[in-house]
Amino acid sequence: MIAKKRSGHPRDYREGYLQGYHLGLCEAVKRMSTPEVGVSRPLRLMYVPQGFQAIDTGMAEALRQLVSELIICSPETMLEVAARESPEAVLVMNGLHVFPENHLEQIAAIRQLGIKTAIWFVDDPYFTEDTSVICRHYDYVFTHELNCVEFYRSLGMTSVHYLPLCVNPKMFYPRRTGPQYHYDVVFIGNAFRNRTELFDQLAPYLRGKKVLIAGGFWERLNCYQELSPFIKSGFMPPEETANYYSGAKLVINIHRPWEGGQDNRNTFQRPSLSINPRTYEISACGTMQLTDIRGDLGSHYTPGRDLETFASADELKRKIEYYLNHEKERRQYALRGLRTTLLRHTFTSRLPHLLGVLTAQG
Repeated sequence: MIAKKRSGHPRDYREGYLQGYHLGLCEAVKRMSTPEVGVSRPLRLMYVPQGFQAIDTGMAEALRQLVSELIICSPETMLEVAARESPEAVLVMNGLHVFPENHLEQIAAIRQLGIKTAIWFVDDPYFTEDTSVICRHYDYVFTHELNCVEFYRSLGMTSVHYLPLCVNPKMFYPRRTGPQYHYDVVFIGNAFRNRTELFDQLAPYLRGKKVLIAGGFWERLNCYQELSPFIKSGFMPPEETANYYSGAKLVINIHRPWEGGQDNRNTFQRPSLSINPRTYEISACGTMQLTDIRGDLGSHYTPGRDLETFASADELKRKIEYYLNHEKERRQYALRGLRTTLLRHTFTSRLPHLLGVLTAQG
């Protein structure tokens, strides 16, 4: 008996071919875009993570390459570990959310041991009610938000430094994905007010397209019933997020609003100029992104070359429609964004500046 040859849909073959072709190009870009890691500094550093895997893993992997000795401990055991291990410096990530009530008392005691302390705020300016207090307890303050540098200086901090966010390319990278991750348009993030307003306006246009909206609180949508088939509720782990980014044709990036009130503790009303980690993570996956505009976007990516921007729902609809129908241009954006990210925006390229500040004499 002769077995019948299985036949697949021609569209499946085409999608498989295009994915393989794109991944081959991404691999070529990666090989040409790997900067040398800087020389390891003779520094015994203690790092205190914030409990957010996408950042903490990238920090730990990079620091192991960049300092002579790395000690990692939990927020609860900072003082105990510092007293036992005697690091030259302690670097705290963010100091928010998961940190215990005695966080600042521990930092004060660590400083009394003669150990330098530094904090990198990566949720600015959304928690200025808290960070305005926390910053005063550290020797060095780093912030990813350009508009918060002068804010912390105005509070009396003398060593404040702008340090933009970045990406871990071992977690966010172009990868082969199954059909369950293939979408025309993807957005992953919580339903802040500006995001629900945008998707309410997009709802009629998105009908009939393959769309994923993932994150929390999307029941806030006025058009929730209409968009509910697209919604995947709840937190999505970084690895799963990277799968959806890699499998998408287009990923939308919408920054959260900075105003105080709903979802924010920005009581000092500092406007936000800086881009979010999602900007780097999408591009690191080799996918084209459409992002709203932040003031310092052009300092990190070239709009119209590395990524595309939009300022309204109508402009976003036009650009989604155009790039879904212009595959070659979409791919070129994705490859250029990937190259810029790998050359300039990884933890190993970002952290030498921070370490230089900590090890400077005087």
